[in-house]
Amino acid sequence: MPFATEDQFIDAAEAKLGVRLPKALRARLRNTNGGEVEIKDDVWQLYPVFDTSDRKRTTRTANDIVRETTVAREWRGFPPAAVAIAANGSGDLLVLLPSAQDPSILDERIYVWDHETTKLHVVAGNLEQVANGEG
Repeated sequence: MPFATEDQFIDAAEAKLGVRLPKALRARLRNTNGGEVEIKDDVWQLYPVFDTSDRKRTTRTANDIVRETTVAREWRGFPPAAVAIAANGSGDLLVLLPSAQDPSILDERIYVWDHETTKLHVVAGNLEQVANGEG
């Protein structure tokens, strides 16, 4: 079950990743740290940020965005600068890439990284489109 988190935990994840998350993702994490989104008839589990505010939240956020991105970067063909934000349970990941204008900020476009082909495909312009059923 998703739950809210605080900016300090989002900031800590960004520091570990070395990039700023898009505003829409930060807002989503702040309000429901994790949860599900549906994109292209597939259900994705959003990775939370690690939240140590209490024992229950620490346990529920152990599969955080930093840990899952670190693991994904070891996989064959995963883009080294990508940040994994969700999984569909079949090996594919939703990822964000650094902005071309400022690589210290992640672009809002959401990609699917196909674990079989190692290709990226844009599936949404931003997380707000997904929330509005446009993804």
